Amino acid sequence: MNERGLFSSRMGFILAAAGAAVGLGNIWRFPYLAAEYGGGIFLLIYLILVVTLGFTIMITEIAVGRSTGTSVVTAFAQLNRKYTFIGYLSLLVPLIILPYYSVIGGWVMKYAAVYFTGGADAAATDGFFGGFIALPLEPILWTLIFVALACIVVLFGVEKGIERANKILMPMLILMLIGLTAYCLSLPGGMDGLWYYLYPDFSKFSAETVLAAMGQVFYSLTLGFGVMITYGSYLAKKTDMEKSVRTIEIFDTGVAFLAGLLIIPAVFVFSGGSPEALGAGPGLMFQALPKVFDMMPFGSVVAAIFFVLVAVAALTSCICMLEVPVAVLGDRFGVSRKIASGLVFLFTMALVVPISLGFGVLDWISLAGMSLLDIFDFFSNSILLPIVALLTCIFIGWIVKPKVVIDEVKRSSLFKAERMYVVMVKFIAPICIAAILIYGLLSVL
Repeated sequence: MNERGLFSSRMGFILAAAGAAVGLGNIWRFPYLAAEYGGGIFLLIYLILVVTLGFTIMITEIAVGRSTGTSVVTAFAQLNRKYTFIGYLSLLVPLIILPYYSVIGGWVMKYAAVYFTGGADAAATDGFFGGFIALPLEPILWTLIFVALACIVVLFGVEKGIERANKILMPMLILMLIGLTAYCLSLPGGMDGLWYYLYPDFSKFSAETVLAAMGQVFYSLTLGFGVMITYGSYLAKKTDMEKSVRTIEIFDTGVAFLAGLLIIPAVFVFSGGSPEALGAGPGLMFQALPKVFDMMPFGSVVAAIFFVLVAVAALTSCICMLEVPVAVLGDRFGVSRKIASGLVFLFTMALVVPISLGFGVLDWISLAGMSLLDIFDFFSNSILLPIVALLTCIFIGWIVKPKVVIDEVKRSSLFKAERMYVVMVKFIAPICIAAILIYGLLSVL
């Protein structure tokens, strides 16, 4: 097995784990879900789920990683060899998500370049986004640049690569987000959008809202990806794990909250609160927002900063997803970090090509009306991820018992949430995750 690195400090770990959690899930996915499911009521449900369900799964994964000191596959093998398959299923999640996530990251980089080179008017036209993603070559080239940047960071290892990059990128991301949010809220009508976003209208409460918020907790906090197990394996034994998890939650939720605070009032103001604009779904960032920026004073400058911000967030998450298979190749098969990084890069790009072409050359390939990107997203997020999370809860709650996690947490601190944790991991979390899985399947059927 290759020599493993460690994070140099608790803050280094927190910034790296927060960087893993903060990504397109926060800045792209969270705002459009919040807009679609009633604003304030979605936000309230999401916050409750983060500190209960999200906390339970995250501290489980980090504790498993630190107690075994190895990556996701060998971690499950060490706890119980019969359940090594859960580790392999966990490995599959980032391997499937990474290619299509990188395609979207490439789109973001393209938009940033367009705004920096004076193409604001073109980006705001109706056919720009559809025309760009249908091109056979350019989207792949932007994705290639995006993945290559992430691989370079991973190549440098834990402390010199991942930790150092996140110490720069995370503060930059938060400062840019705060600045843009303040600007947006200062515009006439911004407070109306703020009210929509923050006021919990209980008439909009529904089972779908709860399930959407639950799914977003996993996507946003990067749970079930094997990431937190991998990062936990680089965590020093003296680090206060419970406090670290709470800090990561604050970072992650804070960025998602700020993203909603920027995007929802912006769209609200410049669309007059139009339900069509607020319900634009995944296209909110690439189709609705450019129109918003086009109507803003200095909109092209604001848009350029915004898309750089999103690219930074996407990059930090891409780095963590790359690290999972790189760590497995090192721990399980003794492959050097340099060769492992190259292999994962080639694997990712091999899948990027058909996914990107799925909007043009290969648009004839579909399943239940879904493009190749949507198929990858559905299989990974709606099926595989909840299966991994459910199996992990059953494994910890009923096979090896919660004591494994509790003892690891107590190595470095008190476990204040111990009673809640046991109830959550054994009973409540499995029920919630099973509901997400069933809902995901039924939504397509």
